Amino acid sequence: MDVDIIFKIAAIGILTAIIGQVLKQTGKDEISTLATLAGLIIVLLMVLNLIGDLFSSLKTLFNF
Repeated sequence: MDVDIIFKIAAIGILTAIIGQVLKQTGKDEISTLATLAGLIIVLLMVLNLIGDLFSSLKTLFNF
């Protein structure tokens, strides 16, 4: 596993936080919540992909 995925997750978190704060300052709280939720879903999909890779590696390792 590369450190690259950690940097991608951190970058998505930072961008989501910035976008959320800008939208809240302009009074668009609903869109801010949706943007934060979209960032969370993107990160969760990335993590689920990594977990799937982990299980396939374990399956190959133990010959299941």
